[in-house]
Amino acid sequence: QVHLVESGGGLVPAGGNLRLSCATSGRTFSSYTMGWFRQAPGKEREFVSAISWSGGSIAYADSVKGRATISRDNAKNTVYLQMNSLNSEDTAIYYCTARKDPRYGSRWYEVPYDYWGQGTQVTVSS
Repeated sequence: QVHLVESGGGLVPAGGNLRLSCATSGRTFSSYTMGWFRQAPGKEREFVSAISWSGGSIAYADSVKGRATISRDNAKNTVYLQMNSLNSEDTAIYYCTARKDPRYGSRWYEVPYDYWGQGTQVTVSS
């Protein structure tokens, strides 16, 4: 079983920045595709960003493109999501997720994923 633990959420003023972290248990982290999703109140969960096992492929949702940077440190079994220029529409619970087997093609970053964290709340105040 793989456990994902998110951290770094909190209350941030509009225009501010934050970095989310996701620490992962397990010895095969370096082979996982890692992703971030979010769910705002009253809305469905949506894709935010993903990074392939090698870091060679990265994807972002249009809503965060240019403001977000995903990265991974395989030595620390951790994936990060740097979010800049936050606005009220970024308010959501952010979930880290992992997939054991790689997928290929233009939609490699989409669900399904195998493991999910409990989420970390990000609230952007206006």
